[in-house]
Amino acid sequence: MRFHYLALLAVSTLALAACDKAPPPPSEASESAVDAPPQIPVMGPERRILAFGDSLLAGYGLEDGESYPDRMEQALRARGVNARIANAGVSGDTTAAGLQRLDFTLKSQAAKPELVIISLGGNDMLRSLPPAETRANMEAILKRLQAEKIPIVLLGMLAAPNLGRDYAAGFNPIYPQLAEKYGAVLVPFFLQPVIDKPDLLQGDHVHPTAIGIDAIVAATVDDVQDALPKMKG
Repeated sequence: MRFHYLALLAVSTLALAACDKAPPPPSEASESAVDAPPQIPVMGPERRILAFGDSLLAGYGLEDGESYPDRMEQALRARGVNARIANAGVSGDTTAAGLQRLDFTLKSQAAKPELVIISLGGNDMLRSLPPAETRANMEAILKRLQAEKIPIVLLGMLAAPNLGRDYAAGFNPIYPQLAEKYGAVLVPFFLQPVIDKPDLLQGDHVHPTAIGIDAIVAATVDDVQDALPKMKG
């Protein structure tokens, strides 16, 4: 596992501050690495999915339609899955902030989601928050979703090496251990497809470009599709 990207991410205080500000004007749209879905109706019942997390889901610095939830929805529809993904990503959110708004977000959905995709914890790590707090917040989120009997895809994060071995030892096991405990589908490291690939990262060296998002979608679409409950009948 290469950590060059995460090292840049952890030491960049400017990038951390950017997560709490309005995104800059997006750069000119790049050609997508994932083909647009065919302009035909997708048959079958609508599959509602909730994407819940931070700027990596919110679409920081991207054009409309280029965020991970948008591109994942398009990728699923291109496979014949009538997906409808609600984007509940908020830039700058920690696990504590996510937990605080979880109930409101669930109650705000037009219908109960069949699946929740979670990306939280990166901002906790950037701020060197105690891993025990991150674990407790994340566990409370997963426990709440389990109580609702909603399947989960957990998008994992890794600690930057410059935070030290003790921090990594407390932070890195959070995702695999909680995924196993709560039966979530785990993506071990959400940002793996864009590590050491500057052309797939925005100028802040933190957030993926539109093509970077497509690379991440291509690497995770099987996980999301497989996590959807099987249709009856």
